[in-house]
Amino acid sequence: MPEPTKKTVSAFFKKPKSQTAEIGETVLFEAETEKPDAKVRWQRDSKDISSSDKYTISAEGNKHSLTINNAVHEDAVGYAIIAGVSKVKFELKIKESEVKEPQKAMSPDPAAVDPKPEEPKEAPPAPSENSAPDTNAPASDGVAPEALPESHHPDTRQDLTGLFTEKPQSGEVNVGENITIVARVCGESLLKKPTVKWFKGKWMDLASKSGKHLQLKEHYDRNNKVYTFEMLIIAAKANFAGAYRCEVSSRDKFDSCNFDIAVHEARPTEGFDIRSAFRRTSTDAGDDTGELDFSALLKKSSFLKTGLRAVHVNSEPDVDVWDILQKAPASEYEKIAFQYGITDLRGMLKRLKKMKKEEKKSAAFLRKLDPAYQIEKGHKIKMEIEVANPDAEVKWLKNGQEIHPTGRYIFESVGNKRFLTINNCSLADDAAYMCVVGDEKTVTELFVKEPPVLIVRNLEDQMVMKGERVEFECEVSEEGAQVKWEKDGVELTRDESFKYRFKKDGCKHVLIINDVTKEDCGHYRVKTNGGQSLAELLVQEKELEVYQSIADLTVKAKDQAVFKCEVSDENVKGIWYKNGVEVKPDARTLITHIGRIHKLTIDDVKPEDEGDYTFVPEGYAFNLSAKLNFLEVKIDFVPRQDPPKIHLDCMGRTAESTILVVAGNKLRLDVPITGDPAPTVVWTKGEKVLTDSAGRVHVESTKGHCIFTIEGAERQDEGMYSVIVRNPAGEDTADINVKVVDVPDPPEAPRILGVGEDSCTVQWDAPLFDGGQPVIGYVLERKKKKSYRWMRLNFDPYKETTYEAKKMIEGVAYEMRVYAVNAIGMSRPSAASQPFVPVAPTSEPTGLCVDDISDTSISLKWRAPERIGSAELEGYGVEYCKEGSDEWIPAFSGLTERNSVIIRDLPTGEKMQFRVRAYNMAGPSPPATLQQAVTIREIMQRPKIWLPRNLRQTLIKKVGETINLVIPFQGKPRPQVTWTKNDEPLDPKQVSIRNSDNDTILFIRRSERKDSGKYDVQVQIENVEDRANVNIQIVDLPGPPLNLKVMDVWGFNVALEWKAPKDNGNCDITGYTIQKADKKTMEWYTVYDQYRRTNCVVSDLIMGNEYVFRVYAINMVGLSPEPCLSKDSAYIQKTGIVYKHPSYKEHDFSEAPKFTHPLTSRSIISGYNATLSCSVRGIPKPKITWYKNKMDITNEAKYRMFSNQGVLTLEIRKPCPFDGGVYMCKAVNASGEDLVECKLEVRPQITKEEIKK
Repeated sequence: MPEPTKKTVSAFFKKPKSQTAEIGETVLFEAETEKPDAKVRWQRDSKDISSSDKYTISAEGNKHSLTINNAVHEDAVGYAIIAGVSKVKFELKIKESEVKEPQKAMSPDPAAVDPKPEEPKEAPPAPSENSAPDTNAPASDGVAPEALPESHHPDTRQDLTGLFTEKPQSGEVNVGENITIVARVCGESLLKKPTVKWFKGKWMDLASKSGKHLQLKEHYDRNNKVYTFEMLIIAAKANFAGAYRCEVSSRDKFDSCNFDIAVHEARPTEGFDIRSAFRRTSTDAGDDTGELDFSALLKKSSFLKTGLRAVHVNSEPDVDVWDILQKAPASEYEKIAFQYGITDLRGMLKRLKKMKKEEKKSAAFLRKLDPAYQIEKGHKIKMEIEVANPDAEVKWLKNGQEIHPTGRYIFESVGNKRFLTINNCSLADDAAYMCVVGDEKTVTELFVKEPPVLIVRNLEDQMVMKGERVEFECEVSEEGAQVKWEKDGVELTRDESFKYRFKKDGCKHVLIINDVTKEDCGHYRVKTNGGQSLAELLVQEKELEVYQSIADLTVKAKDQAVFKCEVSDENVKGIWYKNGVEVKPDARTLITHIGRIHKLTIDDVKPEDEGDYTFVPEGYAFNLSAKLNFLEVKIDFVPRQDPPKIHLDCMGRTAESTILVVAGNKLRLDVPITGDPAPTVVWTKGEKVLTDSAGRVHVESTKGHCIFTIEGAERQDEGMYSVIVRNPAGEDTADINVKVVDVPDPPEAPRILGVGEDSCTVQWDAPLFDGGQPVIGYVLERKKKKSYRWMRLNFDPYKETTYEAKKMIEGVAYEMRVYAVNAIGMSRPSAASQPFVPVAPTSEPTGLCVDDISDTSISLKWRAPERIGSAELEGYGVEYCKEGSDEWIPAFSGLTERNSVIIRDLPTGEKMQFRVRAYNMAGPSPPATLQQAVTIREIMQRPKIWLPRNLRQTLIKKVGETINLVIPFQGKPRPQVTWTKNDEPLDPKQVSIRNSDNDTILFIRRSERKDSGKYDVQVQIENVEDRANVNIQIVDLPGPPLNLKVMDVWGFNVALEWKAPKDNGNCDITGYTIQKADKKTMEWYTVYDQYRRTNCVVSDLIMGNEYVFRVYAINMVGLSPEPCLSKDSAYIQKTGIVYKHPSYKEHDFSEAPKFTHPLTSRSIISGYNATLSCSVRGIPKPKITWYKNKMDITNEAKYRMFSNQGVLTLEIRKPCPFDGGVYMCKAVNASGEDLVECKLEVRPQITKEEIKK
């Protein structure tokens, strides 16, 4: 018999697709199935449809089609085609047919649509030849949109690619009238309210212009989830005309739309005064001043050409553009000119150059607001200004609207300072803020930053069977937050197959995967802007077990044939085949599927029913087969009596004759009997006769059969049943042993024997009752303690009662439970085990070594383990033992947290071994052991002083400072330390000495001058010693200088002389400070500071005044406390007194010229002045000569020479390429000459055209 092929996932080879049609068209949907004889159903809105005048359904082999005739609006719904368990959905969209004839007949004059009897009718602008009437333009004031024809309404059903569902449209309005511009945004897919900005031109934000003539409104339709934004222009002016833009943004989405508003004047065209276009740029004098601005004339000319009444010129400007240009930087000129319609940029720059730009200091504000502030959502922000008048009143505005004090907005006034505090900032506070004092204002912007979205509850690993549904669930910190799902680094999106579904419920986000397959295995990640979470999905192939297979049947004519099988999965469907052909239900054939049982029942069996019958489970590559044999019975009439006979294959009390029934299933005993006449049947269990009155028990007798049925078998139904048949010819008896089997009882709660880094060992006891069938194994599950989802660890029954669970996360608490499995099924789960945490012991401590050793003790030290793990380190345990012994003795009770330890009371001279182990909640780590045993005996170490580097030179301290010298040393046993000063013992009242095992400390709390000297330290062990010395110098302020005398007075000068101080403060004198004072005022002024000699000349004294002088000595500590005053005063004689100069031998100061700074070669650009510089020294002043290419250029007009204090400069005016060459400067005097030279390269200029090339 041929084996049927395995069923594919989808029943369709070709699926119907969604279509779009116009009204009145015929639409055809086609599909192809995998099997040619597959039955399909067509549905409309989940309801079956059949062939009619509207729908035509056809099928040829495996091709199926649905035709929809005369499509109308009502047909734009969802459709589906169903074949077996496969269902494909598709849609039909209906669009309006284009109506061309009414548009041609439509009048281009909107006056026909918008009649206004109270106002004069004006012809609007005629449309161009290529443009159609604007059906999307908004209706003018006074006419409701409903009054327009249907074709004039904006088509909101068009597919917009951006955020707008209805874009703002261009419009026209007369001067003095109102106009409303409307924009709509769909909020169904947006996470938060969108932000809308209205602009005029390119940069002018209209939010700050709200007021008398402009209002911005918005509202939200909760039913349709649509945001409506309106811009209302009230009493339009001529200068309102122009280009506008609307921008909408929401998180990472953005859209914008441009539109125009034309403003028409009510007066006739003949009244236009063209002279108004020739306005002057100056307004401070008569009509003849200033420059003509023709930009308005250009706009007027375009106005005259079109014949429109649109006015684009603002005859009365609201703002002073020139004031804005004066205050703006040059980089903003082009932007401002574009914003305010200035086209003559050259004329604008000329006028700006003539105007004086004056910086005005704010009279109201001492300090203004910062340009911008930034704050996180939920935090507090404080803005501060400082006003000039402490009594001034200030007003705070937000987006042009005045703010009033509330619980969130707090105003403070402290002196000249004013504060605005905003508590608990939200996204609504992200705005422009203004502080107004009188006519002045200061503006800032506040940016509110959203906090990152955190993942509060992480994803959990899952293991499922193939075909099941999986849900990954996480919880974030904020409702409505946007998350991104990824699988193995690839972002997941919704697709047509609905494989992945995304669900939001407040802070919870769920990823749903339907009908998982092996391809769905992998790592799934959820991401937010503040974190991410990862989980793994494992998919196991489920194996279908056959609990009861179908058996061969031999039936007689007119009898009933029942094929029955039972499989492990009650959701599995299947197909019955006869001789390889699928069996279809009919009047005699019944196919049923109840739970795990599949039945094929054939009533009134006929000879043609004989054949091979096969059951094929869907999705599995195996089948169950049996044969139906037809038995022809020929009855010959024999007029005699036959004794009753029971025909059973299994009778008696042996194991082979026992009938097994699963608890809860139906027990049906069909016993064939014979006998003539028909015998009576009695069923008994023990001494009790069973009848129909027993409730669940049913007894039935038919021709040739006696049937005994128990509905829902229970454990007490188990036992030996007897059937007795009697007739006048005799009787017969048969015993049937029935055993009721069930799933086993759940095991006891499992026990955790041990844990590892990512594993645990669990043990449990077998169940008390095995359900009547031996337990074939166990199934284990685990879950995280704080989770509700259990994860199966094995799918095949595990036969042992001890199991090692792996792949757990270290540091996370888990629970375990067990199921018992027998041939009937799986028991209920056991109680959960005690919570446990998988942790591993740490690695062994590192760097164990001996730090010190004596005759009875040892000091050990070590470092922390390289790997500690998730469990906290509890401490260290130290043990020791004698060499050759295995008995380890704890060095102390408990654990130590330190990384070093001293073990005392050890036997002297004994060889000992030591080890250290780290402990955490998982137990001890592997031990760290010394490489070899240690002999407990103190080791002799020579004494050695380690003198710090800073003490190897003289230590200088000021009087009164503290001296603390720490000098480390080594030596064993502990050396004896001795200190001396200048070879004499130290005074214990002045100096404190503290010694330890490895250093000595010299301490002087308050140093004095007498503490200066050489300090020697000596460490000695028996006859071995080491020495070191430290020089200490205590310094103090110096004494005053001695014997200050006025040595000479001449002109305006006085010569002074003095001697060094007697007390220099125990350090060198670094200089002197000389001061002078007029005897009239006795105010002292410093003449010299840090002067190093002991004589000086004080100059620039005032004639007729008498002066006294004083001198301070300076050392490294500071100035002497007292100065030395001059005993004599110096009187500066008035003019007329002749001073006889002393005669000196004249010194020859002549010096040949020498250039101290040479010329430097340069490369310059032609057209720009250039200079060459150098410096020269010489006595007498040398004569300077400049040369170019060895030619004298002294008298050349192109060059200018400068000389200032020996610095020589040659200026070359606007050099050209011919001015390049070798330049030389020559200096000559009586003592000699010197020269320097350099090279000058002149490069031509590069024009803008050359740059563009």
